[in-house]
Amino acid sequence: MTPTLITETKPEDWTYISEGGATIVFSYRRPHNVQFSDHVLRLRKVAHGSSDNTLLDTNSEQPDDPMIAFQENIISKLVPSEFLPSFVMVVLDEDWLRSLVILRDGDRPAERRQTDQIDVRRTKGVLATDLIGGMPIAMEIKPKWGFLPTEYHLSPETVALKTRTCRFCMHTSLRVEQGAVDTTYCPLDLFSSDDTRVRKALGALWAGWYESNGSLNNLRFFVQGGMIKPDDDHSVQLLAHFFTTDGSTDVQNLRQSFTSVLAQALLDSPVLSLLSTLQRTLDVLDVEGLSKLYTQTLPDLPYNGLGSSVPDPSMDEWKDFVRIYHSDYHSWNHTVPNPRHLRHYLMAYLLSATFKDCSIIISPKSTQVGSFDVTIIDVDIKSMDRLGKWERLDRKIVEHYKSSGSQRRCIDSQRVTQLGCTRL
Repeated sequence: MTPTLITETKPEDWTYISEGGATIVFSYRRPHNVQFSDHVLRLRKVAHGSSDNTLLDTNSEQPDDPMIAFQENIISKLVPSEFLPSFVMVVLDEDWLRSLVILRDGDRPAERRQTDQIDVRRTKGVLATDLIGGMPIAMEIKPKWGFLPTEYHLSPETVALKTRTCRFCMHTSLRVEQGAVDTTYCPLDLFSSDDTRVRKALGALWAGWYESNGSLNNLRFFVQGGMIKPDDDHSVQLLAHFFTTDGSTDVQNLRQSFTSVLAQALLDSPVLSLLSTLQRTLDVLDVEGLSKLYTQTLPDLPYNGLGSSVPDPSMDEWKDFVRIYHSDYHSWNHTVPNPRHLRHYLMAYLLSATFKDCSIIISPKSTQVGSFDVTIIDVDIKSMDRLGKWERLDRKIVEHYKSSGSQRRCIDSQRVTQLGCTRL
């Protein structure tokens, strides 16, 4: 099969769309091309100062981007393909990438530009289905954690907080103290499958988007392929024409229409229920229980943080884990985890983190007015060396929330029937 070459396009054919911690995304914006039209280009990033020291050797064959194999062999065994974008490998060129940086780096958020850049030494990238550029409007939601942990593996110091207040709401409290914009959004409302609570969550997401002028990343709007902000009057008018019958740009009317339309789209889709199930079944120990199992199983190793002495899984190991997840895993006694299963529990937590950190794209179906496609994106593989950081962050979040005196109660609808998420 003849490889797809990025040099068959020009850097100016690509427009910046968005980025996450590991990748940056560009959309093809030129006349029709059978290989590139209706696709986005996903490129790996590298921290400033590390590009010249990368282990990548541009003179030898580099492997395909791991996200292709990870989705094909792992994610697609957990999520039906209809809810995932398609991926294909594209051959890159260093000079082409450097030209792209010169052209588009100014379109990136300032805080991102200060931290990292496109890894111009990569020789392979990813072309993915363009879920944004071909649509008059599209929305990206980052749902985050959709469950409360069970009490079995929590310490006496954390059990009351963690089983009452969700991780996102506690983390929001810490972020606000650090200068972030506050939000009343609670993921457990969005994941509840209850119309009233889903509308409440969407209203909070809208308010966060509007009040932060689009700086909060849990909700993003794309109009005609470009990300918009609330202070863009022309784009807001386009939103109004899509969501309202009279084209009113009144903020409250637009918010109400948005929540009504999106709530129905999400309630009609199985995606949020699927994500919630994957998150909670893969993270059955909480990071506290995982840490205890780790130290009990490996008592002779110096403890430099959770997962510090564990190599990343190979693709064959990931395949084996998915097979176990679909069979023996659900019959294990997770209340008293077997030390022999430590590596599988570590992998399960990594995979849960992937689904906690993913986004969904909601876009109108071209063939059916009033209907929407909901697609899961950003399901990247996580590394073992992240576990120690997550363990420390968990401790910091809980300690801050405890000292703040806040008592927000978040209701996990899969554990109790009571509705609501309220600040007391």
